[in-house]
Amino acid sequence: MRHAGWKCAVALSAIFATAAQAQDSNQELAKKLSNPVASMISVPFQFNYDRGYGPNDGNKSTLNIQPVIPFHLNADWTVISRTILPVTSQNDIAGPSGSQFGLGDTLQSFFFSPARPTESGIIWGAGPAFLIPTATDDLLGGEKWGIGPTVVVLKQDGEWTYGALANHIWSFAGSDERNDISSTFLQPFLSYTTKDAWTFSLNSESTYDWKADEWSVPINFNISKLFTIDKQPISLGAGVRYWAAAPDNGPEGLGFRVTMTFLFPE
Repeated sequence: MRHAGWKCAVALSAIFATAAQAQDSNQELAKKLSNPVASMISVPFQFNYDRGYGPNDGNKSTLNIQPVIPFHLNADWTVISRTILPVTSQNDIAGPSGSQFGLGDTLQSFFFSPARPTESGIIWGAGPAFLIPTATDDLLGGEKWGIGPTVVVLKQDGEWTYGALANHIWSFAGSDERNDISSTFLQPFLSYTTKDAWTFSLNSESTYDWKADEWSVPINFNISKLFTIDKQPISLGAGVRYWAAAPDNGPEGLGFRVTMTFLFPE
C-alpha cells in the first residue's frame, strides 16, 4: 500500500508539474502577443465596430487580418513582417452614401529587430512601411501608394509590457483625383498578463492627418485569454473603445472590438 501511495503521489506531482509548465508557457505566449516584434508567427483576426460617421450617423464594421511572420537573418537580427488587410462593411459614412463592402488599403510593415533585448531590457525594431491601394471601392480606400518609416520600442518587466509603435506615411503615386496622404500613426500601449494567461491592455491608436490638420484618437481597453485546443494556442479577446477625438464626419462615442489570434510558436 505504501508503494502504491508513493506511486500515486509521484503521478499527481507529475500532473501538477506538467500543468504548471503549460500555464507558464501560456503566460509567456500571451506576453509575446503584447510584443509587436516577437519572434513568433501569429495570425490575428480583429473585428471592429464604430458608428457616428457623418450627418446620417453611419456605421462601419472592419475585420483586420493581421499576419505576423518573423524571418531570421542571422543569430543577431530578425525581420518581422506585419500586414494589416482590412475587410470592411460600411453604411452612410459620408452622408447618404449607401453601403459598401470589400477590401480596404493594405499596410505592410517590416521591422528589423535585434534577436535579444538590450542590457537594460529594451526591445526595439525599425524599418519601412508601405501603403498599398488594395481597396475594392472608392469609399474603402484612398487610391494612393504610400511609404514611410515605422518604429516600435517596448520593455517587458515581469507581468507588464509597455511601449509605443509609430509610423508615418506619405503618398507618392496613385489617383490624381484623390487627396495626397501625409499621416502619422501613434500607438502607446500598456498591458498586464497574469500567470493563467489573462491579458488586460490599454492603448491608443491615434492618427494625425497633416493635410486636413485633424486628429483621430480612439482609446481602447481590451481583455484577452490565451488557451490551447488540441495543441493549438489561441487567444480570444474583447474590448471597448472611446473616440476621444475624431474628424467632423465621425466616428463618435463608443465602439467595440473582438479578436481571435492563432499562434505558431517556434
